[in-house]
Amino acid sequence: MPSVTLRAAVIGTPDPRGLARFYQRLLGWPLRDDTDEWAALRPDDGGTGLSFQLERDHVPPVWPPVPGTQQMQQHLDLRVDDLEAACAVAEDAGAVRIGGYDDEVERVRIYRDPAGHVFCLFVPA
Repeated sequence: MPSVTLRAAVIGTPDPRGLARFYQRLLGWPLRDDTDEWAALRPDDGGTGLSFQLERDHVPPVWPPVPGTQQMQQHLDLRVDDLEAACAVAEDAGAVRIGGYDDEVERVRIYRDPAGHVFCLFVPA
């Protein structure tokens, strides 16, 4: 079996630069690429990053799902050490809270990023 390394998840958006800057504020990672069609964030340790690709006809997913509408293909789960502080940063950067829950395993807050992609901020319970 060959060695395979996941370099980045790529997110489609009508504004790669804007969405990269949103996640840069949230994650604190440096911007590595920055064009009208492609932007990328990579952590300083060289680990897996996030990239943002231009999709002019991007249609944000509907969540919770509704039959016959654009379905969510994936979402990001971001573990944080301070849920309230991370939520404040996300909202200040342009995220919109759309849900959340607390249970015996974790506390989760569900958001839409500025392009409409769903992501979760969570801490273990």
